Amino acid sequence: MNTRHVTSLVAAGAAIVMLLSGCGSTGTSNSSNASDSNIISVYGSEPAHPLFPGNTTEAGGGKVVDQLFAGLVTYDAKGGIHNEVAESITSSDNATHYVIKLKSGWKFTDGTPVTAHSFVNAWNYTANSANKQASASFFSTIEGYDDLQKPDVDPKATLSGLTVVDDNTIDVKLSQPDSAFPVKAGSHAYMPLPESAFKDPKKFGQHPVSNGPYKFVSWQHNHSIEMVKNPDYKGNRVAKNDGLNFKIYTSPDSAYADLRGGNLDFTNTIPDTALTSFQSDKSLKAYNEPGGNTLTFTIPEWLEHFGQNEEGNLRRQAISMSIDRKTVAEKIFHGTATPAVDFLAAPISAYSKELKGNEVLKYNPSKAKELWAKANAISPWSGEFGIAYNADGTAKNWVEAICNYIKNTLDIDAKSIPMSTSDEFLSNVDSGKMTSAYRSGWGPDYPSADNYLVQLYDSSSADGKGGNSGNYKNPEFDAMMDKALSAPSTEEADKYYQQGEEILLQDLPAIPLWNQNATAASTSAVSGVAFDYGGGPVFTALTKKQ
Repeated sequence: MNTRHVTSLVAAGAAIVMLLSGCGSTGTSNSSNASDSNIISVYGSEPAHPLFPGNTTEAGGGKVVDQLFAGLVTYDAKGGIHNEVAESITSSDNATHYVIKLKSGWKFTDGTPVTAHSFVNAWNYTANSANKQASASFFSTIEGYDDLQKPDVDPKATLSGLTVVDDNTIDVKLSQPDSAFPVKAGSHAYMPLPESAFKDPKKFGQHPVSNGPYKFVSWQHNHSIEMVKNPDYKGNRVAKNDGLNFKIYTSPDSAYADLRGGNLDFTNTIPDTALTSFQSDKSLKAYNEPGGNTLTFTIPEWLEHFGQNEEGNLRRQAISMSIDRKTVAEKIFHGTATPAVDFLAAPISAYSKELKGNEVLKYNPSKAKELWAKANAISPWSGEFGIAYNADGTAKNWVEAICNYIKNTLDIDAKSIPMSTSDEFLSNVDSGKMTSAYRSGWGPDYPSADNYLVQLYDSSSADGKGGNSGNYKNPEFDAMMDKALSAPSTEEADKYYQQGEEILLQDLPAIPLWNQNATAASTSAVSGVAFDYGGGPVFTALTKKQ
């Protein structure tokens, strides 16, 4: 989920191709303290997986991987796309064939060159199901992907659509049109990897060799991840500081206390207890801006009474209409979140308040009772309804609030289910072991509706191959996403994305709740705070007075 973050979106389409052508602790005792040089100490959480970009889909690891690696393109604060390692990405044959030219002179932090092989080997590794990488579905439109998903696939098997022409040229053949391909090319899944990653993956995941703005120093599990500025980085995100120290916390409250005490420089996770006061706290600098993150909760397909059938759809719609999003936003989020009207965030071009069926996202207790009764007529309700969340995050209050709404509206036993750490929680989500609904959400990997919809709800992203952790599968929705990817313009693509959303509003594989603002706080010594297209902090821009 990754991990992982547009006033004006540059979405999939011909314009993109033209643009790119030719152009566990409390964190109080880490070795790099907030007062040390221009090393910036920032809030972090323990990554759910080793630091392989293609297996990073959650915020704890995503923040780290973003700083260590550089891909073909980067995104600016408005969602614009700029070449990074790529010299050009050109398309032909109705977006089914791409030729990628790389810039010369890039190298990894071990001194080895970044070449076409670095990208192609990484993509093959991530796409091959034998390697169990969570972002495999990002490559689902490349020729040969389906063969790599077979149960008995050779771990060394490769995508037939990828060809290394020379050290600086990659030829990509797709099995279907994918106008979003150049946009996806800057996401975690598409980052290059050095040869050392494949020689000893276990070692690499704990001590990655990278090519981004920062160079990895150390990972003390449940304590800190440290990195320093990479002097050989040649891209668009040159660091203004000397390095970052991600202090790992199990509680946002502990991080906020450290910030106020001068033992932490920056956090973009404001605890619930501080939402009413952080913007007026004179000891800090506070930030609250529109963002691209979504908050939802997922009801997996395998739960009794919640299959993709008439009963399941009635119950999902009833639960959604039981929740007063506006009141919860006012009482708990205090002006840092807005009620959801679709499955996207407001900065995304396909975002719409006018979708057919979006009434299921509005508080309507009488209608909710009616739908629940219809579901009971199909199969009487039994048991309890639970929503799981990680107790080391900021979900406790809102999960408890919506459980109370569900309980009081539908007269059923509904309760929150805390899990001690994000690591435990995400492990259960990723492995499909959840026995209840669970909190979810999304910070975009790349600025396109494709990232919110295809990567979270398409069948190609289910079964452990992507972000579709609830295993939602609807051929009608998949077909609409294919049409969007084949569309010749952003406007036409957005129409198909919106039609796909209208299908989701009927099925509700996840319940949209709120769009989150980008909120953050820093000490008074820190300057340069800025946010990317999705509302995530731009860590390279941070600096502090000595």
